[in-house]
Amino acid sequence: MDTTRLPAASPALFILFFLLTNSASGSYPRAQNVTWKSTNFKTMLTWDPKPSADYSYTVEFSVVGRDKQRNSNCIRSLATTCDLSSSLTELNAYYTADVLSEPPLGETSDLIEFPYTSSPRFCPYKDTDIGRPDFKLEVSKDKKKTTLYVTDPLTALFKDGRQLNIRDIFSDELEYKVTYRRNKSTGKKVHISKSNVIELTDLDRGESYCFNVQAFISTRSTNKQLGELSQTQCSNNDNQSIFEVYSVGVIATAIFLILLLIGVIIAVTVVCCKRRKDTLKSGKEGVSLRNV
Repeated sequence: MDTTRLPAASPALFILFFLLTNSASGSYPRAQNVTWKSTNFKTMLTWDPKPSADYSYTVEFSVVGRDKQRNSNCIRSLATTCDLSSSLTELNAYYTADVLSEPPLGETSDLIEFPYTSSPRFCPYKDTDIGRPDFKLEVSKDKKKTTLYVTDPLTALFKDGRQLNIRDIFSDELEYKVTYRRNKSTGKKVHISKSNVIELTDLDRGESYCFNVQAFISTRSTNKQLGELSQTQCSNNDNQSIFEVYSVGVIATAIFLILLLIGVIIAVTVVCCKRRKDTLKSGKEGVSLRNV
């Protein structure tokens, strides 16, 4: 019985097949530097490089261990960012995301799996940065107490149509760290408060003090406990001398203008007096001539 034996596959065919499939995958470069950027729960996934006209990016994300999901704004996109703020609804969960390199929108490919790059893990509650708060400064009339009224920063999250602030999310875990110093001094003191109304009574009466405020969440990892530092605000100094209030240049200019004004007044007075004397003298001479 005759049997037909198929020729052995040539190693060259395997090499050719590998090169073809690898080049097809290589035609869509993988994303690089995939990172999370998040402040006040405004969470962006970012990556490089900007795609050419030959490919696009699609983002898939999920809670670790669950099925992948897609954000409709980040499918076959030419952007290198994806806003996932409203998609990460479980704030205490850990998420990962994949950035896939795919054909441009409207085009197809023979590839079954597209190259992708995965992000690090990210937990909104533990990893989002906290922005700087605003505060108002008030000194009591007797100068014995200084009060700071801190406004909780708003987040990118909404509930029942209301925009949430960081107090709504962190509740009693949120504290505020106040750093203060006497104006033009380098020595600093720190005060931690659970309240948004912070009263300080250990200040020297009549002295000017400068204050900074930042959110403080002690339950977080050390590098994520402190929020962004607020702008500096200083109280007024009732005991300031004129040299502390105004610069030397301003004082010198004011003195020069005052002296100039005095000089002008003196000059005008002298000229007026001289003219008056001349007028009187000429009047007397006219009367004498008439008498002659």
